Amino acid sequence: MSGAVRTGDGHGRAGRVLSGLAVAVGCVLFLGGFAWGAVLYQPYTVPTDSMAPTIGRGDRVLAERIDGAAVRRGDVVVFEDKVWGKVPMVKRVVAVGGDKVACCDRGGHLTVNGEPVEEPYLADKGPASPTAFTSTVPTGQLFLLGDHRMSSLDSRVHLSDSDHGSVPRGAVKARVDATAWPMKSFGMMPRPAAFEALPGGTSQPGPLRLVVISVVAGAVLILGGAAYGPIARRMGRRGRGGTAAVEGGGARV
Repeated sequence: MSGAVRTGDGHGRAGRVLSGLAVAVGCVLFLGGFAWGAVLYQPYTVPTDSMAPTIGRGDRVLAERIDGAAVRRGDVVVFEDKVWGKVPMVKRVVAVGGDKVACCDRGGHLTVNGEPVEEPYLADKGPASPTAFTSTVPTGQLFLLGDHRMSSLDSRVHLSDSDHGSVPRGAVKARVDATAWPMKSFGMMPRPAAFEALPGGTSQPGPLRLVVISVVAGAVLILGGAAYGPIARRMGRRGRGGTAAVEGGGARV
């Protein structure tokens, strides 16, 4: 009489169920994350170096679609304005309706309502603007500057316009949340601390991190669940080989 070592298939069935569940949940997270991101965010390519070094020429950015009412000082926004050429532009909001913005004080700083603003993101180490200016921003408008003040064509160029160089809040299409390309520049867009003390404070980042986490977690679950089948079959073949060895070497009565 010979004895055979057998293993139940209960664990195998449970594994298959769990792997299928992992793939299903992974698909929901992966596809849902992509859909969520597509609804909230739009990619833009910045064609100039006017926002360097924050955003370089040719960089690809992800901008959250927002209403202009949500814009705060310090935000980097995508906007279109017919006076500026009716093409998408990327600039930084330094003042909002009712603010008096000027440059430069004795320390070379930009001032908003008389308060100097530290701007560590500027490309140039000298004054915050190579040309002096003063403007009172009309209600409902935004005053925008590039971070590369030596080359940026921004609100300073339009000071003689009826809106004193500003654009309507409604011209804003999106707020830049991250740089997506090139990889060396990949990362979230920091919110400058210099504007926090001013009325209204600064804005909070959008849900881009959650979107990325959802997509990555979904991909991991899909790959993990899909890998269960081949791994289980390989382990099963090894187990059957061990069983055969036990059967072949068993004692006879």
